Parts: sequence; structure tokens; C-alpha cells
Amino acid sequence: MIEQWRCRDRFAARVWAKPRGRDEFAAGAPSKLGMETMTTDTDTETSTGAGRESDDGARQSMAVFYRLLVNTLISGVTSTFLWFALTFWVYLETRSVVTTGVIGGGFGISSAVLGPFFGTFVDRHRKKAAMVLATAISVVCFAVATVVFVAVDAATLLRLTSPYFWLLVGTTLLGSVAGQMRGIALSTCVTLLVPEGRRDRANGMVGTATGVSFAITSVFSGLVIGGLGMGWAYYGAFALTAGVLVHLRGIEIDEPEPEPTADGAAARHVDVRSALEAIRAVPGLFMLILLAAFNNLLAGVFMALMDAYGLSLVSVQTWGLLWGLISMAFIAGGLVVAKFGLGRNALRVVLVGNLVNWAVCAVFAVRSSIVMLTIGMVVWLALIPIIEAGEQTVLQRSIPFERQGRVFGFAQLVENAASPLTAFLMAPIAEAVFMPFMTDGQGADWLGRWFGRGPERGIALMFTLAGLVGVAITALALVSRSYRRLSATTETPIAVV
Repeated sequence: MIEQWRCRDRFAARVWAKPRGRDEFAAGAPSKLGMETMTTDTDTETSTGAGRESDDGARQSMAVFYRLLVNTLISGVTSTFLWFALTFWVYLETRSVVTTGVIGGGFGISSAVLGPFFGTFVDRHRKKAAMVLATAISVVCFAVATVVFVAVDAATLLRLTSPYFWLLVGTTLLGSVAGQMRGIALSTCVTLLVPEGRRDRANGMVGTATGVSFAITSVFSGLVIGGLGMGWAYYGAFALTAGVLVHLRGIEIDEPEPEPTADGAAARHVDVRSALEAIRAVPGLFMLILLAAFNNLLAGVFMALMDAYGLSLVSVQTWGLLWGLISMAFIAGGLVVAKFGLGRNALRVVLVGNLVNWAVCAVFAVRSSIVMLTIGMVVWLALIPIIEAGEQTVLQRSIPFERQGRVFGFAQLVENAASPLTAFLMAPIAEAVFMPFMTDGQGADWLGRWFGRGPERGIALMFTLAGLVGVAITALALVSRSYRRLSATTETPIAVV
């Protein structure tokens, strides 16, 4: 069954990537049947012409993918930028850590919860229609938020008991999350538009776009709020998103209408059952999704404590500049995949990358050194797009195209829900347990001579323990039966492109 799905997936991607009406079999039949010696001059000319048409179709499909990638990049940058800007603005105006924490955590939780819904919608509709809907929702939400910001005076708007405040936050949140949901549709478009042998590189391009988005958002959200104000953030986000919608409507994707399901699942707006069925049908795939969720769970330690640890070593100005430079490693990792691909076994790349990352996590805080921390974070960020490209490639190779949206949405639910949970828990645990433990507790007596003493060493100990746990779990996954079975299912020969 799995092999049938994969064959159908590869065939569909080749056919749909070209304008309708072209004969795929005409281009490939002579070489596949071993009949080259029987080919006449006319046959040779016909085959050459068909091959040229096939190459032209592949180039057209890649051109469409590049346009979608740029369009999605602008949409993602705008959505993330506006949400970060709102978080900064609310904190500067209210100085409420609780409100800022709720707003900040709402983005990740909403993305996780809405992932299965949007993934189901992507599978039931054409991919362009799904992207247009998500972008249109963002435009409407940003328009409403802009009107609320302009129409309501600041004193009323910034009262946490005011319905206008939560209307502003709610519409901004929905619009931002809708823009991010387009990533699910883009992942399915990689399968639709990119030849199988180049999908890992296409996923690397997606990772590069994510890194660019991260770098731009990190720099400009604070600059706009500090220099221009929240109003200009709303005006700019609305204008850019409207422009993205106009540009998207001009992109043509040659795709058939999705076939209706025969089991009545079409009536369900959130079809998690079909996603689970598709995942269970691939031996070992649950291991990959659970491993990604576990990694995100441990990564919550970084979300909660990295700033506190870094600021214990350098000034806030140096820390901000350092992050701007470190974020370039994320872009570099995506470019490496886009240039060289992932090789035959993308799953091995995922697990080895995780193993290296957790090993780095276990050692970069052993000494209170900004140099060690910087090197560790550069390695960590450079490997993230490589790992994520590997995960996307494995899913694209093993899940049938018509169910990929639901599987990507379910994976987003499982993975994204884990990180905020840990982030909310780690800060209280660090403050109540580990920081006293390494300041004047037994930890300072046992480990202080070589590990160091003080509150920041308590945070460092949490990083080291998280890294050791990550190394142990990833090593177990590498020798597991699930890894061997999934590796055998998804390993493919390297295509000559």
C-alpha cells in the first residue's frame, strides 16, 4: 500500500507540474521499455520534442514554486512582524509581564490548534484557493485591527478590561496565524510542483526563507515600534498583505480539483483521523513526529531561559547585536540544503543533526563564556533548517499527496504545542529550584568547584541536563526498529538534476 501511494505521488507530481494535455508517457516510454535501438529518425525527433516539452514543463513548475516561495516569505514576514510589534508595544505601554506573556504564547498555541483545521482545508481544496483564503483572512483581520487602533483612543484601548483591547489583540492574532498557516500549503506545493529528486533542495529554500523572515522580524519589529509607532506597523502590515493577495491571485497553479472522499470524511472540518491513518500506514513515521515533539519540548528551555542566561554574560546592546549576527546561521543552513540537498537518507540527516545539536547543548554552558555560547548557538541555528527540511522531505516521500495537508497540520499541532508548554514551566522551575541549587544549595557544594556557582550557573545546568537527555533519546531513536523501517521506506536514490 505504501509503495502504491509513493508511486502515485511521484506520477501525480510529474503530471500536475506540467500544463494539461501533454502526454507524460510519450516522453518516457522509449527509454523505459529499452527500445532505443528500434527508434527511427521520426521517433527520435518526436521523443526529443517530448523531452524538450517535459523540460519546459519542469522549468515552468519551478518558476511557479519560486513565485509562491517569495509570496509566502513576504506573507510570513508581515504576519510575524506585526505580532512581535504588538507584543513589544503592549509591554512598553502597560509594563504588564502577564499580559505580554499571554499575548506572546497565544501565537504558538493558536498555530498549533488551527494547524489540523487548515491542513484539512488544504487537502479538500486546491492549494491556491487555500492560500488565497488564508491571505484574505489576514487582510480582513489587519483591516479591522487598524480601524480599531485608529478609532479608539489610547487610554481606552490599553485598558486590559476594555473589549476594544481584546478585539485588537484577537484580530491581530487571527490575521497573523492565518498568514503563518500558508506554510502548510507551501509544503504540499513542494510535492505538487517540484520533481521528487529536488524536493529536499526545495525544502532547503523554504528553510532559507524562514531564516530570512526570522532575521527581518528580529530587527525591524523593534525599530518600527521605537521609531515610528504601532500605527505605522498596522498600516504597513495591511498594505503589504493586500499586495501579497493581489500578487498571489496572479499566480497560476496547474492542479486538478481534489477528489471527494468516499468515507464521509469531507463533512469533518478537522479530519485528524485521516491524518492518523496515513501516519500509521507508514512504519516508523510516528517515531519521527514524536521525536520532533520531544525536541520542541526540550527546546522550551531555550525559549524561557536563553535571554536570561545571555544577559548574565553581556550587556543588552551586545546581546541584541549578537542575535542579529547569529540568525545568519539559520539562513546559511537553509542555503546549504538548497545547494547540496540531503542525500539518499533524509531521515539519517534528521537524527544525526538532532544528535549534534543536543551534544552542543550539553557542553556550550559548561563554562560562563559568551564565546562558547555563541559557537553553540551558531551550530544549533545552522542545523535547524537542515533538520526541518529533512522532516518535510520524509513526510513528502511517505505520505500520499492527497493527505499531506492533514498530516502536516497534525504534525504542527503535536510539535508546536510542546514548546510553549515547556517555556511556561521552565522559568518558575529555574527560579525556584535550579538557581538556588547552584547559588547556596547542595549543587554549589557538589558541582561548584568545576561548574561554577551563582544563579546563572543554575540556568546553565538546565541547558546541560536538557542536552544530555536529548542525546540519550536521539541515540535510542537511531538504533530503534522504527528508524530502520522508516529509513527503508523513505530512502531514495539521488536524482541527477
